[in-house]
Amino acid sequence: MFALKLLAALGCGLMAGVFFAFSTFVMSALARLQPSQGIAAMQAINITAIDPLFMTALFGTAAACIFLAISSLLKWHQPGAAYLLFGSLLYLVGTVGVTIAFNVPLNDALATVKPDSTDGASLWASYLANWTFWNHIRTAAALAAAALLTIALT
Repeated sequence: MFALKLLAALGCGLMAGVFFAFSTFVMSALARLQPSQGIAAMQAINITAIDPLFMTALFGTAAACIFLAISSLLKWHQPGAAYLLFGSLLYLVGTVGVTIAFNVPLNDALATVKPDSTDGASLWASYLANWTFWNHIRTAAALAAAALLTIALT
């Protein structure tokens, strides 16, 4: 059980780091490009993000959190159960849930536009603001989840 908690905490921290990088400099760099260049770059990023290692980190951590959440409910009387439950739920809802409900639909909409079109340029401005906002949320959720799961290790 210790190994699973450690793996989940590390996974949450890893995902927080990935999302933090996007929130702090990747999206700002893309915003400095001409809209057609920014769109083309983000479209390429979104395609390459569907990678076995990235998906394993994102959803493998989610699987560990599901198991830890259920385990914490079954062993609620044990020390650290609340940290396990809330850390796991924070990752599942605030990171994976936000990704599925907000970031992926925005990515799907961006995938359908031609980078050099008027529609693309209009979408790009709102995409940058909305995608980055939701990315900030999932960054904070993953980081807080990592902290709670780390506390649960002690």
